[in-house]
Parts: sequence; structure tokens; C-alpha cells
Amino acid sequence: MNNLKYYNDSLAYDFEMFMPKTAPKTTKKDNIVVMPKVAAAKRKRKKAAVKTLSSPMMFLMCGIMILAAFCGNIALRLEINEVSAQIKDVKSQIAELDSEKTSLEVEMQRRISFSNLELEAVKLGMSKPSKENITYIRVNDKNAAKTADGTFICEE
Repeated sequence: MNNLKYYNDSLAYDFEMFMPKTAPKTTKKDNIVVMPKVAAAKRKRKKAAVKTLSSPMMFLMCGIMILAAFCGNIALRLEINEVSAQIKDVKSQIAELDSEKTSLEVEMQRRISFSNLELEAVKLGMSKPSKENITYIRVNDKNAAKTADGTFICEE
């Protein structure tokens, strides 16, 4: 009920408040009589169609699902650990090969150093050039070349 209209105008009265209340209209129900045996048979068919599990069975199913999830989680973690161990082994092999490469590079640099080359050259009978070992060749002022067929070509 809206009482706001009473505050706006004090001269008006709502006489509907004082009228006797009428009973709500009743709707006519169908005159169908359901036989008790037929209704019981329908209920049985509905129960058979929508069969629910008992609560202990539901707890058992939930427990099995949780156990399966834990087993799956453990299996995945084991797989991850195995792959991590393989990665660790490969990284250690890489580090070992890197150190071997470095040692081989140092050995190569040691073997081809200039002092070692000089010692090997002396052992083979080689020596540094001196003024006595140098022979100078004088050519005439013209540039000339001898070809494979024996002809001379001169610059003119």
C-alpha cells in the first residue's frame, strides 16, 4: 500500500481500506483421478531412470578420483625429475668438453709458439739469414720477361 498519497493531500480518504475483503478467485481443478497403482508404477519408473548413488558409494568414488589425481601428480613429478637429471648430465658433459677444448687450445698454442718453431728450425739445420747468406741479383734497366715458348718480352 502506498501511503505517500495521504501526505500530499489531507482531504482525500481511501475508502477501499474500509471495504470488506473479497476472497481470491479459485480456479477450477481438473477432475482427473489418479489411480494409486499407476502413480506408484510411474514413480518406480522415474526412480529406475534417475538412479542415484548412495552416499558411501559417492565417498568411495571421490576417494578413488583423488587417489588417481595424486598418483598422476607423482608420476608426472618422477618424469620431470628424470628429464632434469638427463639435462644435468648433458650440461656436465658440455662443461667437461669445454674444459678439454680449452686445454687442447693451450697445448696447440704452446706447440706452435715462436720459440718452439725456432728450436725445431735449429734442430733441422736452419739458421737466421746473415749478410753472407744474402745474394743480390742485378738486372739491367729494362723490364723483360721470358715466356714459356722461349721468347723475350720487353717494355718499350
